[in-house]
Amino acid sequence: MPHLSIAGLALLAAAAPDAAPSKPPVPVVAQDVKHDLSPPLFLIRPKSDAEVIAATHEPVRLPKARGSRSGNEPRIAIEKGESAGESPMGPMPFPLLSFDGVANRNNIAPPDTNGDVGPNHYVQWVNLSYAVWNKQGTLVFGPVNGNTIWAGFGGLCETRNNGDPIALYDPIADRWLLSQLAFIDFNNYHQCIAVSQTPDPTGAWYRYDFLFSTSLLNDYPKFGVWPDAYYLGVNQQSGPSRTFAGQGVMAFERDKMLQGLPARTVYFDLFGVNSNFSGAIPADLDGPGRPPPGAPNLFVEMDDDGFGWTPIDRLSIWSFHVDWNDPPSSTFGVGGNPDQVIDLTAAGYPFDSDLCGYVSECIPQLGVTMKIDALSDRLMYRLVYRNWGDHESLTVNHSVDVDGTDHAGVRWYELRRTGGSWGVHQAGTHAPDGEHRWMGSAAMDGSGDLAVGYSLSSATTAPTVRYAGRLPSDPPGTLPQTEATLVAGMGSQTGVRRWGDYSMLAVDPVDDCTFWYTQEYYAATSGTGWTTRIGSFRFPSCVACAEVGRPAIVLAKEAPGVRVSWAAARNATTYDAVSGSLLALRGSGGNFASATAACAADDVSGTSVLLGDPDPPAGAGTYYLVRATGTGCRGSYDDDPARLAGPRDPGIAAAPSACP
Repeated sequence: MPHLSIAGLALLAAAAPDAAPSKPPVPVVAQDVKHDLSPPLFLIRPKSDAEVIAATHEPVRLPKARGSRSGNEPRIAIEKGESAGESPMGPMPFPLLSFDGVANRNNIAPPDTNGDVGPNHYVQWVNLSYAVWNKQGTLVFGPVNGNTIWAGFGGLCETRNNGDPIALYDPIADRWLLSQLAFIDFNNYHQCIAVSQTPDPTGAWYRYDFLFSTSLLNDYPKFGVWPDAYYLGVNQQSGPSRTFAGQGVMAFERDKMLQGLPARTVYFDLFGVNSNFSGAIPADLDGPGRPPPGAPNLFVEMDDDGFGWTPIDRLSIWSFHVDWNDPPSSTFGVGGNPDQVIDLTAAGYPFDSDLCGYVSECIPQLGVTMKIDALSDRLMYRLVYRNWGDHESLTVNHSVDVDGTDHAGVRWYELRRTGGSWGVHQAGTHAPDGEHRWMGSAAMDGSGDLAVGYSLSSATTAPTVRYAGRLPSDPPGTLPQTEATLVAGMGSQTGVRRWGDYSMLAVDPVDDCTFWYTQEYYAATSGTGWTTRIGSFRFPSCVACAEVGRPAIVLAKEAPGVRVSWAAARNATTYDAVSGSLLALRGSGGNFASATAACAADDVSGTSVLLGDPDPPAGAGTYYLVRATGTGCRGSYDDDPARLAGPRDPGIAAAPSACP
């Protein structure tokens, strides 16, 4: 994948607080209220509407979004080479699948649409029901009320169905996470979490009830999967007054939850650090590469200079270091302030997030006078993390006014880090015509292709679900692969103004190429008769190889030397193997460029090769590494990045004896 760079990047490290300083937040350590193991889902009688209290709540507007433009905002849609007249480079791939998800069976709006894909299933959870499909689009479970999974559990998780749901696949453990709110105003606010016992989301679940607060509602909860914890970001509301009460962040003890054991939490309240901090979301892991060993999770927040509390358009980045051996020593940022602030204004990426003064009457629809919410005061879900070996990336988006006329477009970012600070590798604002695009979700596949799904609407178009994207070879900051339609809206919303409040684009963990997107739309004009769409698409050029070493490489003595065998990797038709001296590797301090002695096997079609290597002398040894190749893909010699001090691939590629 080519490495692109943009000049003019400005960074502020360990930024000072922009509000009155106060002492750093203290980590609050707690234990789950209750946990157990559920029966398999197919044995649980679904909760009926009469058995539960089903209700959502109004999300508080982030008070920093005061609806006053700074006067320095861009008034045109040109962002690093992208413009309303942008020339398309090629068409986006058509949907592989497109089918209806869960509809408004609970008479609630908005749906809070989200879902994720695993090896064999797609799980979607909306307000206030969830369902499971196989990857051919066949419904295999549900839809049922969201708190059905806690049937027989007791407490608020069983009796309340308060929504703000999240469904995530954990690619590290091959498990699933489901979560929603459960609360009674004004003193009892819980986060209910279920982790599947096996890779099958229709099987049994480890169920947990965590008390979030006795005074603060954990509004707009967003989760991220990370090796050391499940991470959560919330916009806190004061229970009695429903006023904004600061950014809250929490880590859940993932390794214990995967075993159904008692689990702890570590929580930070940032309101006393800076009352403007809000809308921060945690990084969620995609792809086979793991974060560096011990790396903290990352939280990112968007702020507009028009908010009035910061003089720049910015992305703030926090590191959440959780220490389960000594939880009180856990830290969030630098005394609660960001570890790093990216100055988007100085970097050449200013934006105007003020759509319609941040009020909900904003986006026009076909055939009706009601306008719907843009929710442009925060980042959209997810913040996607990938480790590519030679760099790390974060992908995220939010909605902006592209020309100062309340014309909604999708601002997206690819951030990168190569051993130092994070920077903007590329960014753009997608607004190729006069239609409004908003409520997006962005992600990247294993080949570096980037896609964004979103809602599209105007006075001449009913709210529709579309997606656009780019290849690594496309001009930086653009989505020139002409957008495609997942489903065309056939009606508009007339009952409420709220839309969204989020959507979700995920990448299939099996091939690391197929995108799965879910978003709301209307099949006919009605008050709140929304339904949802689930669909998949894939760039034809994407072919990703799974790692070979992680399943196992087996060595066996066999005349006249040694047989090297390995597990088959997805998408691979051939394999390469390299070998070298362990003594040379140790003597070089782990330099694979000098220690790799031979391309032991090149383009092997099977899953083993017999090498005529003699036994090494006493006290010495030979190492063998295998990668998948073929059908245009190139795998990795790095058997598990989480176990490595540094990536092997660059060194091996630089060795004189590297396989071609």
